Amino acid sequence: MDTPPEKVCDSLPAPRFDLREFGGSLGDLGTLLPIAIGMILLNGLDGTAVFLGIGLFYVLAGLYFGITVPVQPMKVIGAYAIAQSLSPVQISAAGLWMALILLVLAATGTITMVGKLVPRSTVRGVQLTTGVLLMTQGLRFVLGETSLQKIHGATEPFLSVSAIGPVPLGIVLGLASMLLILLLLANRRVPATLVMLAAGLVVGLSLGGHRNLADFHFGFHLPELLPYGWPDMSVLLVALTALALPQLPMTIGNAVVAQADLTKEYFGQCAADRSSFRALAVSMGLANLFAALIGAMPMCHGSGGLAAHYRFGSRTFGSNLMIGAFFLLIALFIGDRAVHLLSLLPLSMLGALLIFTGAELGLTMLDLNNRKDGFVVIIMLGTSLVTNLAVGFLAGFVLAMAFKSKRLEI
Repeated sequence: MDTPPEKVCDSLPAPRFDLREFGGSLGDLGTLLPIAIGMILLNGLDGTAVFLGIGLFYVLAGLYFGITVPVQPMKVIGAYAIAQSLSPVQISAAGLWMALILLVLAATGTITMVGKLVPRSTVRGVQLTTGVLLMTQGLRFVLGETSLQKIHGATEPFLSVSAIGPVPLGIVLGLASMLLILLLLANRRVPATLVMLAAGLVVGLSLGGHRNLADFHFGFHLPELLPYGWPDMSVLLVALTALALPQLPMTIGNAVVAQADLTKEYFGQCAADRSSFRALAVSMGLANLFAALIGAMPMCHGSGGLAAHYRFGSRTFGSNLMIGAFFLLIALFIGDRAVHLLSLLPLSMLGALLIFTGAELGLTMLDLNNRKDGFVVIIMLGTSLVTNLAVGFLAGFVLAMAFKSKRLEI
């Protein structure tokens, strides 16, 4: 007896390659570039490996999931590594741990079980908290308060101008960028992010950024295999306890559960079926295994990145192919020097993108319609701001489960 043919999903959007898609693909650069540049300049990661890993992850994730899919640095690992000046081998070891954990969770089905247990209010709490954290980080870039800016002692460390009169340059550029985004946000013909990119390059070149291009040249570059060597037991222990385990709850909450939820909201059930909890975990696990082997930074997906791509115009995986090709080209033909090219973009202008991305993600909580769910979200936000998103996620999960008892009212 013949078996019926497998039902093929035919409702995923065909890839588009236009200005709107490309503009949307740039929407998450405010998250991606500062941490990537910081880990190259301050931690000593190989720029060729970092940008090659980003490019490949964008392209392969887009082809597999069939929609626009974000690629982000693992923020807990990235922020701690930059703040503590960790070595490249410690960072690679953390990526190796994350790959192993995510692949085991996917292979055993544990990630699906955990994902189904997470209440909707907890998902919304993750999204609101991530949105607020993105907005906060964006404001820090504008005010010159990030670790990257403090280490260099300047609001725009890659430019030769630090202020316009008594006003720091970052504040001027940040406010101007936010006004520009507001004016263009609803314009379907002129993508806000493309205008921001062009304006950022002009500003960077005009205010001394061209000095970073003094030794800029083209060539062909490939990363080495295990460029920092194989981590020993002490390095693996530090990477597990200080980097991988603190990152894990945020990855599960934001890059698996919250991303799957937002995918369904934006693209429907067909895309949600493809972007299952297991598929997202496998995607990130394989990406981080490859990243660890070539010395790139640990990477993930994330609901904040998806909100950024969607808000600024991405609707198909054509955006992934275009931004992925861009990173692959600069990795292969510019290599380490690519970081000097990308540092032309003022950090305060990237911060403005983060502010709008965070606001978009936070608005997902508007579909909550009872006090218990709202209380969970607010508790998660407060807890996360005082501690971190991992603790906030756990607090929200416990509280939401407790509220299922009719004895508890708020």
